[in-house]
Amino acid sequence: MTKSILLVGVGGQGTILASKLLTTGLMEAGYDVKMSEIHGMSQRGGSVSSQVRYGEKVYSPVIEVGGADILVSFEKMEALRWLNYLKPQGKIIVNNYRIDPMPVLNGKAEYLAKEIDTELDRLNATMLEAAQRAVELGNAKVMNIILLGALVKSMELEDINWENIIRDNVKEKFVDINLKAFKEGIELMSEEAIALA
Repeated sequence: MTKSILLVGVGGQGTILASKLLTTGLMEAGYDVKMSEIHGMSQRGGSVSSQVRYGEKVYSPVIEVGGADILVSFEKMEALRWLNYLKPQGKIIVNNYRIDPMPVLNGKAEYLAKEIDTELDRLNATMLEAAQRAVELGNAKVMNIILLGALVKSMELEDINWENIIRDNVKEKFVDINLKAFKEGIELMSEEAIALA
């Protein structure tokens, strides 16, 4: 049974690093894994997506429309932009964070924050304060690792040795904060599950 995970965000949010760590962990756990990434205009704050598919045998890295089991969005509006890739019964994890795209910044469009929140609520998306928690931990950039932790918890993949994977793939001086961020993500997801029960 192949599982498909779609991670989306805006350039500079660390979407690709989170996907690479996820892919490494899944491979070490013995899964066949395929990953593809689309950068778009990532360096200019444009859309970035990464697709990770894993299972006993995976033939294609590409998630088709309506094929993702879980959508992890690093920015609120991106979740809605990629919604058509989610299975009808798929799960959504969203970072409660807003980044205005170029058309909003130059006044050609409006960021419909209220409408976005209403729609995510209607879709039963799990909204996490990953950005805020990252700042509280002392480094706003580890938001991606918080979201990775939340994803791992929601997919029940905690038995993989994520600590080693983080140690092996993150610069030494950032290992401790990334490990804290990963645990934070797992805890955030656990709190969410308790709140829903």
